[in-house]
Amino acid sequence: MDPDAYLARIGASRPERADARALRDLHLRHLDAVPFENLSVHLGEPIELDEPRLYDKIVRRGRGGFCYELNGAFAWLLTELGFEVALLSARVFTPDGEPGPPFDHLTLRVDLDEPWLADVGFGRFARFPLRLDAVGPQRDPEGEFLVLDTPDGDLEVRHDGRPVYLVETRPRRLRDFAPTCWWQATSPDSHFTRSLTCSLPTPQGRITLSGDRLIETCGDEREERTLTSDEEILDVYRISFGMRLDRVPALRQVPGRP
Repeated sequence: MDPDAYLARIGASRPERADARALRDLHLRHLDAVPFENLSVHLGEPIELDEPRLYDKIVRRGRGGFCYELNGAFAWLLTELGFEVALLSARVFTPDGEPGPPFDHLTLRVDLDEPWLADVGFGRFARFPLRLDAVGPQRDPEGEFLVLDTPDGDLEVRHDGRPVYLVETRPRRLRDFAPTCWWQATSPDSHFTRSLTCSLPTPQGRITLSGDRLIETCGDEREERTLTSDEEILDVYRISFGMRLDRVPALRQVPGRP
């Protein structure tokens, strides 16, 4: 496992020091280079929360992943570069405003002169790290973010006024997330088994491939079209996401789903 190879994967240089400026640059470059995707769920590939396997998938194979993989691997890289990193469990809010279960999401606290929230594994989220101790809104290219203390001692993160997730402040180990990761990848009730997604930000907006649907946004404009052949789909994975796949992922049939 070579941190310089990881840096090359995201188009970054080794920082001179582990500071807020370096964290900001690494965070942005990771988001721009490594797709948020759940293709392993539908390709029948095991998802193992083990740093060498995550490194192999993201760096050697040029793939992406979902939160446990992306933030788990990014935590390893930051640690190798001299940052102090803690893995935190977060509960993602459902559409009806209720927080999900513990370990629903993995995010990162990076301790510098002040603590920062770093998250390269949530899909559309802050492009830059967020100050955990900041009072008041924080502006970001993706909108306005707010970090609030809760009566239970957790931190609530809001995006444009909408609650996104609750963050526990107790540090965790990567293997602590394994049971929920397995549930996310196998349960008929998990949204990761119900849909295919591969997504990256672009200078103008975002590009997402969901099965055979290619969705591109540019500001407030949204264009969607259906790809008509496996060859066309594989070309989009290769050209737009930098991933060479042997076959087109197909929505997995999960036992127990109606």
